Amino acid sequence: MNVIFEGNTRKMRAVWYENGQVILVDQRKLPARLELFSAKNSNDVAFAIKDMVVRGAPAIGITAAWGLAMAKQNGEDMENAVSVIGGTRPTAYDLFKAISYMKKNDFSLEAARRYSQEITNRCKKIGEFGDTLIPQKASILTHCNAGALAVVEWGTALAPMRIAHNSGKDLFVYVDETRPRLQGAKLTAWELQNEGIPHAVIADNAAGLYMHSGKVDLAIVGADRIASNGDFANKIGTYEKAVVAHENGIPFYVAAPASTFDFSIRSGEEIPIEERDQSEVLTIGNTRIAPEESEARNPAFDVTPAKYVSAFITEYGIFKPQELKNLRAMIQKDIFMRED
Repeated sequence: MNVIFEGNTRKMRAVWYENGQVILVDQRKLPARLELFSAKNSNDVAFAIKDMVVRGAPAIGITAAWGLAMAKQNGEDMENAVSVIGGTRPTAYDLFKAISYMKKNDFSLEAARRYSQEITNRCKKIGEFGDTLIPQKASILTHCNAGALAVVEWGTALAPMRIAHNSGKDLFVYVDETRPRLQGAKLTAWELQNEGIPHAVIADNAAGLYMHSGKVDLAIVGADRIASNGDFANKIGTYEKAVVAHENGIPFYVAAPASTFDFSIRSGEEIPIEERDQSEVLTIGNTRIAPEESEARNPAFDVTPAKYVSAFITEYGIFKPQELKNLRAMIQKDIFMRED
């Protein structure tokens, strides 16, 4: 098992390459069982992304990078491999950033290794910058899972919390359950439990109560795609949390690496929203919870307007939505991240 110890911190990689295969922690099985999934070709990688064996925008990108490198090693048709992997999850921009990076570097194993390590290191920087926004004693709200499982090691939204906790700050985290797939209840709570960070899982529709009653000091969430104007897509339910935080004067931060920023689009209206199978809403596990005659709608993401974002926490620093042009200029000077 790829477990890493740094001081008192225990981190586990969500995806890596070993013996010609892409190995992933199967997030569908957590928290009940810790199992691994082995992808042997590009179709296996596409299945793992589509079926959410792996999820979280940066982790999806890293999985795609390793998957394309493996496909090249296998002698697969690379045009088909790119098409199959690229057609899995339309909202997460990191997927397409990783594919572009791998194309420019001839799908080499070294390029995939470099991409994985770069994103991991950048997320640690997100944690360090985000820690400066967290008071010595704080209650934090988070939505979905943006921890190590979503970004290989450190996470995005959870990275500042990890660093703050390890430095001795007194934290309590309210974890939205995040229906319909319950990534908060299953994954974020599991990560916080392993880190020893005090927390409580709350129903999605309880967040407003805790914000209104003064029990939440700040909110930190991740993102799947961020437009030029600061509108961003994240797990369904994020928009309403941002609106309620704004209404109650609570800082609302978005933690994401440069690979999640899509400066080719002007606003959130251009972000494609993935619609997943209705069974995720109509059932819990193998038990149907709605009448047999009922249908469901299941958008996986929503778009939050930039006006509700206090700031973006990135590996380059902290930027308000109106300052993203400065971030873009910094990215363009970054050989690894810039768009040619």
